[in-house]
Amino acid sequence: MRSDRDLPIGIFDSGFGGLTVARAVWDQLPAEDVVYLGDTARAPYGPLPISQVREYALECLDLLDESGVKALVIACNSASSAVLRDARERYDVPVIEVILPAARRAVKVTRTGDVGVICTTATATSQSYDDAVAAVPGVRLHTAACPLFVDYVERGVTGGSELLDVARRYLAPLQLEGIDTLILGCTHYPLLTGLLSYVLGDGVTLVSSSEECAKQVYAQLTDLGLARDAGHVGHRRFLTTGDPSRFSGIGHRLIGTELNSVDQVVGAALG
Repeated sequence: MRSDRDLPIGIFDSGFGGLTVARAVWDQLPAEDVVYLGDTARAPYGPLPISQVREYALECLDLLDESGVKALVIACNSASSAVLRDARERYDVPVIEVILPAARRAVKVTRTGDVGVICTTATATSQSYDDAVAAVPGVRLHTAACPLFVDYVERGVTGGSELLDVARRYLAPLQLEGIDTLILGCTHYPLLTGLLSYVLGDGVTLVSSSEECAKQVYAQLTDLGLARDAGHVGHRRFLTTGDPSRFSGIGHRLIGTELNSVDQVVGAALG
């Protein structure tokens, strides 16, 4: 009989960026089965009103939950900002997101208390990172929305003079604030660590929301006795609301892995 430990981890993102979370999860938990759902037909969520992000995100999370998963991972900063409280009340499985783990890590590593976060417009508007560090004395959060980064990453552009100029423009206000730690508050942004480090210099520590989320997945599954034995070889399944071939192509550019099994979810499956 299949136990809860044998169920897959459900990972949801508005599009492609959450694949960096999925990659971090299966690097740390290679025995786990993973089903990933990217709502690429309605992405990006970043420019959308919070109410619409909430509606779309809950539809996708409902689908994963109904398919049978042992944990839900909201691998999207915009969606985490919009639905986290609702999701934890709505589902009977652990719900892990990207914002709080990254904020906690940044608070631990900052030396001066000046922490920056780069993110989508929706995440910046929600002030979710501000809320995450509000109770920490001596920490000052400085936010910069960087909406163009997503498009560059999905086109496979992670360097070059044009993107360097964009990065310098986005990061200049944070540099003026004297930040010593930067939260990568969008799951596309870990692909830009080389660029960001070049612009900011070695004195600024980068905190990846993808990596910190994966660490939290590991901790929760272990604490709850839901982690699979090491002998199992994890299976990965990918779902998209958009074009499977486009998903596979962009996914390969983002995480360097062939995505051979990509299925499309349409119509009634999303309410």
